[in-house]
Amino acid sequence: MYLVKTPWWLKSIYPSYTWKIPTADKVLYLTFDDGPHETATPFVLDTLQQYNAKATFFCIGKNVTAHKHIYQRIIDEGHRVGNHTYNHLNGWKTKDDAYIKDVIEAAKEIDSNLFRPPYGRIKKFQGKLLSGKMPVNNEQQIAHSFLPLHIIMWDVLSGDFDININGEQCAENVLLNAQPGSIIVFHDSTKAWPRMSYALPLMLEHFSGQGYQFKTIPVIN
Repeated sequence: MYLVKTPWWLKSIYPSYTWKIPTADKVLYLTFDDGPHETATPFVLDTLQQYNAKATFFCIGKNVTAHKHIYQRIIDEGHRVGNHTYNHLNGWKTKDDAYIKDVIEAAKEIDSNLFRPPYGRIKKFQGKLLSGKMPVNNEQQIAHSFLPLHIIMWDVLSGDFDININGEQCAENVLLNAQPGSIIVFHDSTKAWPRMSYALPLMLEHFSGQGYQFKTIPVIN
């Protein structure tokens, strides 16, 4: 079970996380999780280029290690990157120390102060550590030199990871729910490929035709 449109009450539980970018302008913020991927990511980059669109890619550290040339292409083409852990860990099911170490490992490959927890699942304590809101001991201080991280969630889930829907339904999830400032989640992964590759061009065509621009998540200090 998942919510396509993030409800206000969930956002209110975690108000320090970024769910949407406040704006009245026709701007959408596309994000892609789980790459780089040898097939999906180049397709995404080629498609974005056709619409002069920019996006933010939340990368898995081990995939960056395996596909450094694709990761570099993301950066070279003016997109932003974010940390998505090294091994795609579920924070709810991972001990705090192990989770933080995995994020640190990813940070060696991904130079960014943006972080998105895989599955959107992160314990409040883990979030406070990564956000720099909890003190760290001397041993951890060097390892945590890249902190604070800004936790970026989402306003709209495309559902491209859901094998029980098709590409048309995936596109509708975005077309019917995206609004100015929405942070939208797609995945550049094997699992999402059949739906993402169908839905992404459709939504880019639709919103571009309505005068929308697609930008990277703004720099957060």
